[in-house]
Amino acid sequence: MPTRSDGAVEGFDTKTFLKQLTERPGVYRMFDAAGEVLYVGKARNLKKRVASYFRNSGLAPKTEALVGKINHIEVTITGSETEALLLEQNLIKSLRPPYNILLRDDKSYPYIYLSAHDNYPSLTFRRGRTRKGQGTWFGPFPSSGAVKESLNILQKVFRIRSCNESYFRNRTRPCLQYQINRCTAPCVGYISPEDYQLDIRHAAMFLEGKNPAIINDLMNEMEKAASELEFEKAAQYRDQVNHLRHVQEQQSMEGEGGDADVIGIAQDAGVVCIVVIIVRGGRVLGTKDYFPRYSIEQTEPELLSAFMGQFYFGGDTQREMPREVIVPGPVDEQDLMAAALTESAGRDTRVRQNVRGERRRWLELAMTNSRQTLLTHLASKETVYRRLLALRDLLELSETPKRMECFDISHSHGEHTVASCVVFDENGPLKSDYRLYNIEGETAGDDYGAMRQVLTRRYRRMVTDDGKRPDLVFIDGGKGQLNIAREVFDSLGISDIPLIGVAKGVTRRAGMEQLIDALTDRVFRVPADSPGLHLIQHIRDESHRFAITGHRKGRDKKRRQSTLEGIEGVGAKRRRELIRYFGGLQEIKKAGVDEMTKVKGISKSLAESIYAALHNE
Repeated sequence: MPTRSDGAVEGFDTKTFLKQLTERPGVYRMFDAAGEVLYVGKARNLKKRVASYFRNSGLAPKTEALVGKINHIEVTITGSETEALLLEQNLIKSLRPPYNILLRDDKSYPYIYLSAHDNYPSLTFRRGRTRKGQGTWFGPFPSSGAVKESLNILQKVFRIRSCNESYFRNRTRPCLQYQINRCTAPCVGYISPEDYQLDIRHAAMFLEGKNPAIINDLMNEMEKAASELEFEKAAQYRDQVNHLRHVQEQQSMEGEGGDADVIGIAQDAGVVCIVVIIVRGGRVLGTKDYFPRYSIEQTEPELLSAFMGQFYFGGDTQREMPREVIVPGPVDEQDLMAAALTESAGRDTRVRQNVRGERRRWLELAMTNSRQTLLTHLASKETVYRRLLALRDLLELSETPKRMECFDISHSHGEHTVASCVVFDENGPLKSDYRLYNIEGETAGDDYGAMRQVLTRRYRRMVTDDGKRPDLVFIDGGKGQLNIAREVFDSLGISDIPLIGVAKGVTRRAGMEQLIDALTDRVFRVPADSPGLHLIQHIRDESHRFAITGHRKGRDKKRRQSTLEGIEGVGAKRRRELIRYFGGLQEIKKAGVDEMTKVKGISKSLAESIYAALHNE
């Protein structure tokens, strides 16, 4: 089979292509019949990696779908795995293949720029780092707001100028910034170059996170000025110290030092949120959050690796590399990622997961932010409304549902069975309408009986008392539980409320659910990235969570409650005497009536009652 020099194959023949494929590291690109790129990947051994896509069995559904669309493959050989990783991420960024994770972040980070003026340099906001400026760059900051906040502090404390060079050279009198104590007016010589340079040095130390050292320097200068009877200057140093101490109190994560990017990740309802906390000089400068597109087959280590590749190597401009990247768990090909970061930074850069002390606090903060950001995203009206519209189209409903209810059963081997009913409306979860039902009178572990009971109790009340009526009902289960629900609806004369079963697919993984319409028995197989499916997953997971939480509380309460408490005539004193005599409930159950009468306060008739209660007689 003829091949081009870059590895492309005309009239794709799998066996021939794999036979001639090299075992060296490199990057492969898969194309469809229209010539559109489907997927870009890297490999330590191109032959082994590409061949793994064409196995006869063991492929994930997503991979099978990808392979079915492949028309030809192109490869590029690289000198090392690290080069392959860097090339892969650049190609993903430029080609945006549909089967790769995509990270949309085209903005460059903001910086603070200290100009190269000999005597009176300025501090200004800059978007993106360039080679034109000969001064010093501080950053990157996670947002323009973080830059403005830092510049605001610097102007208050050190009164550094922020004007451009043309404005500075042409001033003949101080500007408004001097009048409001935000500048020392170096443009008209109101401050000596030596004093101004001292302020610049302290400002740079502040941006490097060296607040304690600045305060120590300022305290020394204050004492020196006071000893020389320069009380006005001493008062200025005192005010600077007070300002810095106040800033230090406000900075929640002030450490001993370190430049790090800290990554937190959270997944729920078909959505993943990744938060990156930027730490420079031991100071947390802020956070940035991302909602990348991902495959349901990706494990968290694979997802972290794909994200980091795009985050550090997929941009149009070079991102400044930290000295360490702190992650919540293992990263796929972690050593390779660390090597690529080190090569790009030109110095050692580590990827760490087991951290302690201050770094552990940063990681916990990142994880907390990722969970909270994800919850906020899922609860946003825009997200819920978009999902509601998608759900309406998915289920082919005549109107957008305004109230949805979902039921789930929970128990531990039949112990303390409970059923949950959670409610969603156009704003998301309606927790005030959540209900938990204790299931009684059913055979232990009989989920069908429990489902019949909860639905009968819930909707009989709706029919008789004109209660709140849902527009759509979900049942967490397969056809068996859905048939029970349909029987209950038929017996109550309910025929105008759509009833949908949410069954786990063959793989029983999130994103592979099957939806079953109780009226038509139609089975919906929904794409994993469907917003409508994500809403159903959110409702189902919330129902499951609420059921488990309620079950555990009730079960633990029951377990904490002594079996003796329900026996008439056995109060706290007699329970205490029984347990003291026998040593525990199990020994009491083994005892006969005569043995129980030996306990202080236990008559023969009471002993018979206790024995009957413990043995369900």
